[in-house]
Amino acid sequence: MKYLIGLDGSDLALDGLRHVLALARQGLDCELVLANVQPGANLYEVVVAHDPEVLAEVKAQAGQHALDAGAALCREAGLPCEQVLAEGEAAPMLIDLTDDHGCEAIVLGARGLGESGLSSFGRVAEGVLHRAHVPVTLVRRPPPEVEPSDLPPDDEV
Repeated sequence: MKYLIGLDGSDLALDGLRHVLALARQGLDCELVLANVQPGANLYEVVVAHDPEVLAEVKAQAGQHALDAGAALCREAGLPCEQVLAEGEAAPMLIDLTDDHGCEAIVLGARGLGESGLSSFGRVAEGVLHRAHVPVTLVRRPPPEVEPSDLPPDDEV
C-alpha cells in the first residue's frame, strides 16, 4: 500500500510517519511519499522580502528541512521514501499529491505548525478528512505517562 505522509516541520507531524514506520516494522508492506506543502506568499512576506526569488528559496529550504527530518527516520528504519515539496493550500494540495503519486491512504499528525508558527494542523487535517477519497489516518501524540514520583504524596491529596 502506498501512503502519503504530510509533514509540516513539526515533531507532531512526524508522529504520523513514526506510526507508519512502526507498522512497517510489524510487517506492513508499504511505500511512502513524504509531502510538504508550503503556503503561497502573503502580502507581508512580499513587502518584507522585496525579492520573490529569495522568498521562494526560503520557503523551499523550510519545506526541504521538514522532508529531510522524515527521510532521516525512513533511512533509520531501512525504508525508502519519495519526497515531494509543493506550494499551495495544504489540504487540497495534499489530496492532489495523493492522486498524482498514486497513494492509497493519507497519514497526518493530528496537529502541527501552520504558516504563522501556531498550532493549526488540525485545520489541515479537517480539510483533508472532508475532501479525501482515500482513507485518512490521524495520529495523535499519546499523553505523557505520569511517573509515580511525579504524583503528590498521599498525605497531600
